[in-house]
Amino acid sequence: MFIHLGGEKIIRASELIAIFDLSVEKSSKISKQFIQQAEKDKKIEHIGEEECKSLVVTQSKVYYSPISSMTLKKRAHQLLTN
Repeated sequence: MFIHLGGEKIIRASELIAIFDLSVEKSSKISKQFIQQAEKDKKIEHIGEEECKSLVVTQSKVYYSPISSMTLKKRAHQLLTN
């Protein structure tokens, strides 16, 4: 099963760890540190040219997605319940 994150980016549902609203990046010291470390390790990928609305954490990368976290969560939930 796969989840479309926006643009041309599709990931395996089995690699998904978490989906966050972009506001979490600014709201917590721990999340800021996590993003800074991912940037340092070159594990950040921006999807498309549109404004980012969510963060998607997988086993290997952190994606900035132009799709809202609620939409992505609905997609993931549909895959997990089928």
